Amino acid sequence: MIKIKKNSNYFIFVYSLLLSNFLYSQNYKNCDKIVNVASNEIYSNPDKVIKIGESIVNESGNNVDCKIKGYKLICDAYTSKRNYEKTLEYLNKANGMLRLSNNALLKIAILNKQGIIYHQLKIYDKAIQYLDQAEQAIMEYPIKDSIHNDLGKNFIVRGFIYKEEFNCEIAINFFDRGISELLKVKSKPAYNVISIAKYNKGNCYILLTNNQLAIENFNQSYLAAKMLDAKSLQAFANKGIAQVYTLEGNYDGAIAKLNEALLLSNEVKDLVLNQEIYKGLSENYLATSQWEKFNIYHSKYQSIQKLIKESERKSISESLDSKKIEITKKLTEETSKIQLYLLTLFIGLLLLVSFFSILIKKKRKDIVLIKSKINSLQLKKMK
Repeated sequence: MIKIKKNSNYFIFVYSLLLSNFLYSQNYKNCDKIVNVASNEIYSNPDKVIKIGESIVNESGNNVDCKIKGYKLICDAYTSKRNYEKTLEYLNKANGMLRLSNNALLKIAILNKQGIIYHQLKIYDKAIQYLDQAEQAIMEYPIKDSIHNDLGKNFIVRGFIYKEEFNCEIAINFFDRGISELLKVKSKPAYNVISIAKYNKGNCYILLTNNQLAIENFNQSYLAAKMLDAKSLQAFANKGIAQVYTLEGNYDGAIAKLNEALLLSNEVKDLVLNQEIYKGLSENYLATSQWEKFNIYHSKYQSIQKLIKESERKSISESLDSKKIEITKKLTEETSKIQLYLLTLFIGLLLLVSFFSILIKKKRKDIVLIKSKINSLQLKKMK
């Protein structure tokens, strides 16, 4: 019996072939099922999810909704990798096809996603603008049982923004509202977002100097992430617990938790997560006078910080370029409308002038004719 070597590339290749046949034979009717299964691995194996998303896009044929969902799946996977340049690229592809779809829930999901991306790029006014549009569309959607997932995400992203722009009391309220909506969904992918919300609640409780509630929320975040084997989210939860330990002076406990987080993060290659872990390790090694390890992790922290800034700069630049293109397109459309209006007005005036000119000429001829007749009658009377 031949043993096949297990590796992710082989699995992805086989999965892609099976997916191709499945989509073809089922005429794409089960696209949602494929997307939902893949969504479970966005935070545990984003590279595999990207491959699955690409297969969905390539095999969707004329099924617009399925293609959009494939693009969004790729977009979500790149978001988990903090690759905002690629995230925006695939979000724009999904958004570009949205006008061809009549799926209201899909439009809501894309609006929410745009709000999420602009929040991550710290362009908060744009984020709120898209979240408001998504919330309005959610409230107008007639089947209320279908909108818990999108409404939950909407509330949680607002919580992120309010945490950074206002205060943690407001943010926690929105996190709780979002979690409440997501618990109604009763699907595994919802636990990814619940884990993120719980982690951010933990951070809020650190700022509110309530270490006990912070630890409770970080533990709940870890358990929610573990349900889906979402390694990056488990690592974030461990990093949060380590932060509390550091504040309490338990440096060895913090180092242990951060090393656990580092092992988990190595599998997902999340730049922001690694940056935070390296920063935490360097600070705790400094506090325990372990100079060699401090220098190693401080150097790693500085290197990865530069990579993140470059990535964010590229993403913001691409976002601005996209906005410039959008504005230019609108300006061109408006200019064309104005030109068409002026041309129509000019032609209308020309026709009007021509009409009156012809009318005046006719009247003049009539007047000349009348005068001629009058003169003729007067001559007859004189005779």
